[in-house]
Amino acid sequence: MKLVIVSGLSGSGKSIALNTLEDSGYFCVDNLPVGLLSDFVSTMKNSKPATYEQIAVAVDARCGTEDMGHFENILKEIKSLEVDVDILFLDAKDGELLTRFNETRRKHPLSHNGLTLIEAIDAEREILQPISNHADHTIDTTQLNVHELRDIIHNRLIDENSESMTILIQSFGFKHGLPADTDFMFDVRCLPNPHWETYLRPYRGTDKAVIDYLESFPEVSEMKDAILDFLKQWIPCFETEGRSYMTISIGCTGGQHRSVYLAQKISDELGKTRDNISLRHRECG
Repeated sequence: MKLVIVSGLSGSGKSIALNTLEDSGYFCVDNLPVGLLSDFVSTMKNSKPATYEQIAVAVDARCGTEDMGHFENILKEIKSLEVDVDILFLDAKDGELLTRFNETRRKHPLSHNGLTLIEAIDAEREILQPISNHADHTIDTTQLNVHELRDIIHNRLIDENSESMTILIQSFGFKHGLPADTDFMFDVRCLPNPHWETYLRPYRGTDKAVIDYLESFPEVSEMKDAILDFLKQWIPCFETEGRSYMTISIGCTGGQHRSVYLAQKISDELGKTRDNISLRHRECG
């Protein structure tokens, strides 16, 4: 039996994650107290006939610190039942969580204790630390929309049984913050910057004008080849370890030109010999 434990901060996207799993055939339960988790899994596993092969359970901070303090032992009990467990933890920066609560006008589940919203977020983060420490998949949803989060969950959890490892290649801008969840990060800010050519500023790294500009510099091609050589050498090593996904991030200053161009080229090149290559330009929507 496969069990996915979905947890994370309120407003980070747990409902979207659970709905995505349910749409893919998982039997889903929302807001199950941590203290009941082991008994629930045992009941599902021993049901006759065995109809619950894939289960997802959402766990939040409302169970309190006492039950959450026993999470490690509860997890051991579940694994002793020979259940395949994946823990998905969703997070987001405090400023984004504040914005989401203000936009939806929903109350934070811990705010009833007289805490301010930011205090409730801090308290929740502390309560959920035992789950966060054991997470197999941690996703920062700060800059993700609903569709991107669903795609990542599909790649990480639902399509993980495909024969080849899923590889996400993403461009980003350093001035907008580092990607929170990445396996390899390449900094390409040393390359010539199209931003300083005024006529190129409205374009992106996938536009012909920017492509022609970048390809006029030999160091751009050298950087691309060096990254590809590295990835082609080491990706197979990670596959032999049973990895189901990998995230490769390429960053420039603003995430519009150099990183977009190189992410596209590297995605195209790896896609010639590999299935399950995904491409995302974080700052380009």
